[in-house]
Amino acid sequence: MIWEQLLSLKRYGDTNKRLRKEQDETRLGFEVDYDRIIFSSEFRSLQDKTQVIPLSKTDFVHTRLTHSLEVSVVGRSLGRQVGQKLLKKHPHLQSIHGYQANDFGAIVATAALAHDIGNPPFGHSGEKSIGEFFKSGIGKQYQSQLTDKEYQDLCDFEGNANGFKILTQSRAGREGGLRLSYATLGAFTKYPKESLPKKPTNHIVDKKYGFFQSEKEAFQDVANELGLSKRSNKALSYDRHPLAYLVEAADDICYTIIDFEDGINLGLIQEEYALEFLSKVIRDNIIPENYYALSNKEDRVGYLRALAIGALINDAVNIFMTHEEAILNGTFDCALLDKSKFEAQINDIIKISIENIYQSEEVVDKEIAGYQIINKLLSVYTAAVNHSFNGTASNYDKLILKRLPETINFKSDTLYERLLAVCHYVSLLSDSKAIQNFKKIEGVTF
Repeated sequence: MIWEQLLSLKRYGDTNKRLRKEQDETRLGFEVDYDRIIFSSEFRSLQDKTQVIPLSKTDFVHTRLTHSLEVSVVGRSLGRQVGQKLLKKHPHLQSIHGYQANDFGAIVATAALAHDIGNPPFGHSGEKSIGEFFKSGIGKQYQSQLTDKEYQDLCDFEGNANGFKILTQSRAGREGGLRLSYATLGAFTKYPKESLPKKPTNHIVDKKYGFFQSEKEAFQDVANELGLSKRSNKALSYDRHPLAYLVEAADDICYTIIDFEDGINLGLIQEEYALEFLSKVIRDNIIPENYYALSNKEDRVGYLRALAIGALINDAVNIFMTHEEAILNGTFDCALLDKSKFEAQINDIIKISIENIYQSEEVVDKEIAGYQIINKLLSVYTAAVNHSFNGTASNYDKLILKRLPETINFKSDTLYERLLAVCHYVSLLSDSKAIQNFKKIEGVTF
């Protein structure tokens, strides 16, 4: 893979090349990508989607929206620092093609901004509950009518693949979805493979999958434009866009440090743990008198968090540049932070977060509720959509169909696309909207 191709400004429907040196510096293509995501309804719904603490009533706990904005900020710093170093190492990118360090920052920031845009309500349990519906629930009845890959898409419903669908799927008047640059779409796709075979290797790109069968051709188009290397001739699988490693690192840094901070602010983790574990990451940067001058817990933990994020950004940049050649040829097989000099400290922090936050009573209780809500919605919507297609819709089915949005095509001739459309619709619901729909179906509210 080569950087000149990986930094493509092409958008869906373009017939001519977009050259970096011809770009309007006041309205750069990669920055337009950022704007389009910010103003999308799918991004806006993240303000009411679970990050860690579902449906939390406290004002300092992160939602998917605030998490995505913070990951984007970290991603921008990672991209800019890497961009500066890459332009020194490959000066022709700037002298001949016109790329700037901020271009790398803009691509990573945008892909990071969108990294959770496809996640269903109720956190990762939302993905699992959709999968369970088809794997062992009512949806299992459809298995014999689907291809293995189509069925796997549903059984392992993946927020990353759903995100790619959101960013690229066409509808009347909106061909090519948000029409983002292919560089941004490449950086967004952490797992550039289809759902089968499942985890064929231990390489990081095979951990999950990045596009549904419905977007298979769209991703092939993106991969061909970017020059992503094929990993397999038997299945559709590619090497990662190098900047996807930075998007992943930005997410890893934020959920490691900021989830930990949320746990402390909620009282789920003792404040003493913050100084004990974070001080090992920031020992070269902390100024003790500044820390002890802060009078409240939130400010003290916030000070440690800021220094820790800065230290991990610098470490991730160094790891990326050290392994740039391996990243470009597809042999770098793990996340950047897996090579971090702070790996032990990161693992300790994650372990504490798992024990005290992710497995806390509040989180578990809301995840249980999320399973029931999503299962009910899928059951009712899939029945109504398929009964309508088969000409057997009841009056109840017809009422349900009136509540489904016109922006999603539920009338496809293929069963797979109808089922995926229902899953896609449910995934777009905010936590509160999913609960509201559930209550209406159950006849709890009018």
